[in-house]
Amino acid sequence: MKTDAALRRRIWGWFFFDWASQPYNTLLITFIFAPYVKELMGDGSAAQAAWGFGIGAAGLVIALLAPVLGAVADSGGHRLRWIWLFSALYVVGAAMLWFAAPGQFNLAATLFFFALGLVGMEFATIFTNAMLPDLGPREQIGRISGNGWAFGYLGGLIALALMLALFAESAATGKTFLGLDPVLGLDAAQREGTRAVGPLTALWYAVFMIPFFLWVREPKATASKGAVRHGLAQLKNTLRRLPRRPSLLAYLTSSMFYRDALNGMYAFGGIYAAGVLGWSVVDTGVFGILAIVSGAFFAWLGGHADTRFGPKPVITAMIVLLTLVALAIVLVDRTSVFGLPVAEGSKLPDLAFYLFGVLIGAGGGVLQSASRSMMVRQADPARMTEAFGLYALSGKATSFLAPLMIGIVTALSGSQRIGVTPLIFLFAIGLGLLLWVKPDGDRAE
Repeated sequence: MKTDAALRRRIWGWFFFDWASQPYNTLLITFIFAPYVKELMGDGSAAQAAWGFGIGAAGLVIALLAPVLGAVADSGGHRLRWIWLFSALYVVGAAMLWFAAPGQFNLAATLFFFALGLVGMEFATIFTNAMLPDLGPREQIGRISGNGWAFGYLGGLIALALMLALFAESAATGKTFLGLDPVLGLDAAQREGTRAVGPLTALWYAVFMIPFFLWVREPKATASKGAVRHGLAQLKNTLRRLPRRPSLLAYLTSSMFYRDALNGMYAFGGIYAAGVLGWSVVDTGVFGILAIVSGAFFAWLGGHADTRFGPKPVITAMIVLLTLVALAIVLVDRTSVFGLPVAEGSKLPDLAFYLFGVLIGAGGGVLQSASRSMMVRQADPARMTEAFGLYALSGKATSFLAPLMIGIVTALSGSQRIGVTPLIFLFAIGLGLLLWVKPDGDRAE
């Protein structure tokens, strides 16, 4: 009984990482800070390109170091020490975004600290994901992963609701979504309410990681001397053996494309809506609430579908759904919806985008949860952190691709709307490569 209680605490502690870290995605990458950067820069296309460069730079660092860090951790242990280190990067990077002030906005410094926090989050995620197989029997991993994603979405929803209700002010009115002045005496004229999103994200993480560090334990490390050398040697062997593990190789390649497309949807969603529909920070925040509520519910539901049917059919269905959404987004702007003209001032384009938000939240939550579950099935149990390092590498190796393609197509077409069409092709490539992935990995042979 005592062992069961300890395992439940460990699972809940693990869930709290998703709860603590989700606001970086929700508040900074997509729904609050990204549209604010667009407001500061004025030009939607320029902001879209700058945002792509910032995320791309962070992705390059992650791609280079993720598999190495995973291999070293598998050889030398001490996952929790690494999580402490990268948590510090998360907190510092997020908190420093407070200084992105009107009139003294430094784009380079802002992108640097944004990328620093993003690197911290992604690296910490590698080590927490690697703990997933130890939380329950294999047949329950999908449910546990889905519940973790749902819990994380709930945390993101509450953080976003607090931000909209009490902090983020409209540039036009200086009021929050509830019609209030920003709390704590924050100056709306200096956008201090919106800029508080950085410190709030940092504080949220610091507070809610406490249950994680109190309740999550790992086996004592068995190696320390030569861990780096041994880990790198193991990584080299793993890469050499990849062609002999065709299902794992196909899955890493497939996920490289479809996760890049999904991350592109998330990263450019706020800036896209601000540019194409003229939405304010508050408007995109409402869009975010719909997406997160949908994501939380469907991540939970998807976890149960994963347990019943396995992750592969769940992943396939979600890629098809998101591909259709990406196509639909291109067909909506202020003047028309799916090619049909709308009257000036019509709310139909806004309603269509709110529906897209619901579908993106649903598809994205399920896809990410099922992808994490699928990686557990594909990986060598003895090299789980290294495997999730490779998973992070596959997710970041082409992280420049979606931003670069969107930037090029936007520049050539002069249209933000047409500029996001590369996402359709990235989803399609990921779906095609999934055909070579075995549901239970190469061990099934």
